[in-house]
Amino acid sequence: MILRTEHLAGCIRTLEMSLTMLRRVKPETVEFEIFRNAVVKGFELTLEMSVKLLRKALKSYTGSPREVDSWTFKDTLRYAGKHGLMATDAVERWFKYRDNRNNTAHDYGVGFAEETLALLPGFIDDAASLEAMLQKRFSSHEPD
Repeated sequence: MILRTEHLAGCIRTLEMSLTMLRRVKPETVEFEIFRNAVVKGFELTLEMSVKLLRKALKSYTGSPREVDSWTFKDTLRYAGKHGLMATDAVERWFKYRDNRNNTAHDYGVGFAEETLALLPGFIDDAASLEAMLQKRFSSHEPD
């Protein structure tokens, strides 16, 4: 199976740049609000794209690709750990990212945004590591 990770890599770069730009503007400005919104949306998109690619990768480890499509987000992460696509501690961090993401549906306030911003440096590192691993393992050959 070959996975194309370019879109995920682009999402990560955009998220990094949005965070950099956010840090350059003063709080309490319209620019800060714009960049903070961009960062939160970039986080959501990168998280979703990461798990979408994990699901595709995990289909090569199961006898039933349709079953993979029925897994919850956290099930997908658990199976990624089980099959060596993520370390156990990384799976736990991704659970926290997912829990934070779920809060976006219910809390659009400043507190939520600040929690998300605090998670971002680690998330960006984890997402970049995941993209690199997927690209290396699934770019031109079957998984080991």
